[in-house]
Amino acid sequence: MSKRMTVIFEDEELYTALKVEAARKGRYAKDIIAEALREWLETREDEELRAGLEEARHEWERQGGMEVGKFFQDQEVGPPP
Repeated sequence: MSKRMTVIFEDEELYTALKVEAARKGRYAKDIIAEALREWLETREDEELRAGLEEARHEWERQGGMEVGKFFQDQEVGPPP
């Protein structure tokens, strides 16, 4: 279902750049705005996920977590007799 929204550009240069790009690409300005908004929202979501992962990694390290390669090196497992 389509929804309508009015966007008011206070920056005339930005508005003109949008219209020029839309004409150059043969696209509607509304489609360019929707694409840019989707990309911006995905970036924000990725930033939030990255922050959560970083927080989990710090907690894991605080509790003694280590990389798997380091773990096996520390085990000093030799070949069977």
